[in-house]
Amino acid sequence: MSSSAAAPLDAGIGAALRRLRAGAWRRHLLWGVLSLVVLGLLAILVWLARGHEIEQVQRALERDSADATQVLRERLARNVQDLHGLGSAPGDPAAWAGSAARLLDSHREWLRLQWRDPALALRAEADSPFHAPLPPDGPAAASDLERACAQARAQGEPIYAPSSFVLRGGGLGGEVMTLCAPLRGTSLQGFVVASYTLDELLRLLPAELTRGQSVALTELDGTRLAVHGTPRRGARLFVVQQPLELAGAPMLLRLEGARPLPDVFPNVLTALVTGLSMALITVLLLLARDFRRRQQAEAELAEALAFRKAMEDSLITGLRARDLQGRITYVNPAFCAMVGCAPQELIGQSVPAPYWPPERAQEYGKRQALRLAGQTPVAREGVETEFVRKDGTHFPVLIFETPLITAQGQHTGWMSAVVDMSAQRRAEEASRASQERLQASARLATVGEMASLMSHELNQPLAVIASYANGSLNLLQAAAGEQAHARELRTALERIAEQAGRAGKVIHSVRDLVRERSTARQAVAPQALVDTVLPLVQLQARKLGARVQVDVAPDLPAVWCEPTMIEQVLLNLARNGLQAMAEALGARVLSLQVRVLAPAAGQAVLEFRVADTGEGIDDAVAEHLFTPFFTTKPEGMGLGLSLCRTVIEQHGGTLRHATQAPRGTVFSFTLAAAVG
Repeated sequence: MSSSAAAPLDAGIGAALRRLRAGAWRRHLLWGVLSLVVLGLLAILVWLARGHEIEQVQRALERDSADATQVLRERLARNVQDLHGLGSAPGDPAAWAGSAARLLDSHREWLRLQWRDPALALRAEADSPFHAPLPPDGPAAASDLERACAQARAQGEPIYAPSSFVLRGGGLGGEVMTLCAPLRGTSLQGFVVASYTLDELLRLLPAELTRGQSVALTELDGTRLAVHGTPRRGARLFVVQQPLELAGAPMLLRLEGARPLPDVFPNVLTALVTGLSMALITVLLLLARDFRRRQQAEAELAEALAFRKAMEDSLITGLRARDLQGRITYVNPAFCAMVGCAPQELIGQSVPAPYWPPERAQEYGKRQALRLAGQTPVAREGVETEFVRKDGTHFPVLIFETPLITAQGQHTGWMSAVVDMSAQRRAEEASRASQERLQASARLATVGEMASLMSHELNQPLAVIASYANGSLNLLQAAAGEQAHARELRTALERIAEQAGRAGKVIHSVRDLVRERSTARQAVAPQALVDTVLPLVQLQARKLGARVQVDVAPDLPAVWCEPTMIEQVLLNLARNGLQAMAEALGARVLSLQVRVLAPAAGQAVLEFRVADTGEGIDDAVAEHLFTPFFTTKPEGMGLGLSLCRTVIEQHGGTLRHATQAPRGTVFSFTLAAAVG
């Protein structure tokens, strides 16, 4: 590797090593995060295991609750079937009471069975042999029974009355619930009324459902009606409620079971084993990832060095690095090719540099000393100077220089970008020569345009001169020697002289323009400009039978212009307007108007308007109206309006056209008022 490329390669390798060292703290941080993640995983596993055990206990209690509810529903359904069998043939009240007594022997949950007629009058009854006889129903219980039987009559099915607390023998009591089942044959034969004790109803549940937990029947608001069993002692109470849907008296079946807290120790061991396994797998993955990243960083480093080397070799801008003592530490191939020296001839060189012109070495040395001392600003905008090649040829260069700052912020030298300006200077010279040739070509084109202008503009005064001359000859022939025609002859000859002088002024104006001289502009009254062209306009208007209207206020400010050129513009616009009305029907009126517009930038602007009542201008013609050599007249040259616009723009004004209502066209141009 050459010494010119050693510096950037070393810098690239150093940058890559710094990147690797900078990643060390990230790895330490990663291990700390990994430790926290492992501890967090252990805690989460313990919490999840404990939650899983709690969920299992809760689900077991829910299954027991569902089973208990199902058992009670099935037992109550069988009881209803037994009551229907008891009431299938009521017949004799004594026989019915005997059957009821036998049925009570197999149902400890019943306290009493009654047979009542459709009017709820008691026909027969039997009390349970397992419980003390029930006292007579109170008013509230009787009212609940009437409502239940009325609902059973209406729906044709057994209905439960709400439970109530009933005192029995020995000062004891309990919740009693009454069932009213209708007896139907061909018609309603009465009711079978069964009184349930809720305590015995809960004892119908299997022992495995009540072992270690309590079962209770509660109202919908949570009021306990009957409880069976006692929950074992524990640190946590689990509760499950299931609705026991009884027609007329809905209840809730509530199961309460206390369970000890789940053991933490086996869960911790499980979590530790799982966490350590996960940590080991994570460590292996991280090591593999770190190995891949190191390989990737090395590959990227090699690729970056190769790319930088190729980029430096392909640059056409010269690069030069110097240390704080002014010694050259690096040059790229473009700089070596620029000055014609090998890298070995430049690296380590100080003042004077081999590429400095000998006659300016002292000047360059002072300038470099000031720069190294920090007394000159950084040349970010570029400094133009001169170098010399090894063969002795001088060439201009543009130098951009910036300080070399390390990653730690230390200033170690200066980096310069050197651009060879030789090609740019040659391009500038070629561009300057091309510009001069273009100006010459434009001047020649202007000469041709002015020649066309001269031939176009001289047609009018020469035609007038010829007309006046012919008239003068006619007068001399028709009235030779008569004094009466002397005045007319004098006027005609004056007009001839005036138009001949005007033709001369046009020629002089064209000549001055071709020679790039400034035309003789002066302050001219707008009335004077109009009066100069008015006789010619009126002469042509009389031939066409048109009328000319002039509207020029007497107090208008003067305009700064070249009078002859502006008069030609007015005359050309007026002549075009008269020609546009040659074949128009109706009144032929040509209007010449001058007015003051709103001041622009503090200076007044005057507008000259020439309006006709012709047929107007088509849109297709309007697009090319000011195009040179475009004309709609058989005898026209197509230069009139183009030259008029050129003259007005040279005076700083604008030439426009617009449609006039109800018919016709308006041409207008603006001129700045004279100052002072």
